Amino acid sequence: MKTSFEKIGDVIAAIGSDRFPQALSRAIQLVSPFDYCVIFGYYGTAQPLDLYDTFPASKRQIFVENYQAGPYLLDPFYLACTTRLASGLYRLKDIAPDRFLQGEYFRNYYVQTGLAEEIGYFVNLDDGVSIVVSLMCANKVFSAKDFRDLNQFLPVVKSSIEKNWPDLSARFEGKADANDQGKGTIRLERAFLKFGEDILTPREREVVEYTLKGHSADAIGRILDIAAGTVRIHRRNIYSKLRISSQGELFSMFINTLAIDNRAVGN
Repeated sequence: MKTSFEKIGDVIAAIGSDRFPQALSRAIQLVSPFDYCVIFGYYGTAQPLDLYDTFPASKRQIFVENYQAGPYLLDPFYLACTTRLASGLYRLKDIAPDRFLQGEYFRNYYVQTGLAEEIGYFVNLDDGVSIVVSLMCANKVFSAKDFRDLNQFLPVVKSSIEKNWPDLSARFEGKADANDQGKGTIRLERAFLKFGEDILTPREREVVEYTLKGHSADAIGRILDIAAGTVRIHRRNIYSKLRISSQGELFSMFINTLAIDNRAVGN
């Protein structure tokens, strides 16, 4: 078995070649074991690029294809990229909204992955692209020691990614507005603006947005500067107007809106 230093050598030697993502994944695996790795590239308003993954065919539909179809817009990792979160290593739970585990993105999509924990290296490139190397465990969580060891490996991950994908934005050409690089909010805003636009008020659409992102009524109240009780009233009115009775149905309606929007813009 190769040592960690030999694995780092493999990463350096593979920069600029098709072998790089696999070499990087294998080097990280030696630092701390994980079950799956996926490297997504995010840029402006565009659908994420799957740069590399280790999923078996039976898992790829859920982790990649279903994710790219729309749910990624509610993913805390994606949303963090829209704000250009500083390059570093982050646990999903640490950047997710306060009610993420009760939110419909988690209950209707993320739970299908069967993951126990996900952490990610965030690397911001100069051309506006953010790359996230997600490390996923199905049956364990990363220990404090695992996280420390992986965090110490960050300079290798960051530097090698910057060297390997210096002009990744070119691969998004025609799929994103260059003026929106680093924001990544336009498509999401458009989706929420279109969702129930003939039925819901602007305030109700805001409540829908933060509810689907996984925020509690108290958190939404703080964000919108209204009482938590008012948020709950808005939710009841939203359900009544849309003729639904659960957040699960709300999530399904939103994903259907995304699918229609995707076809309209040709993504």
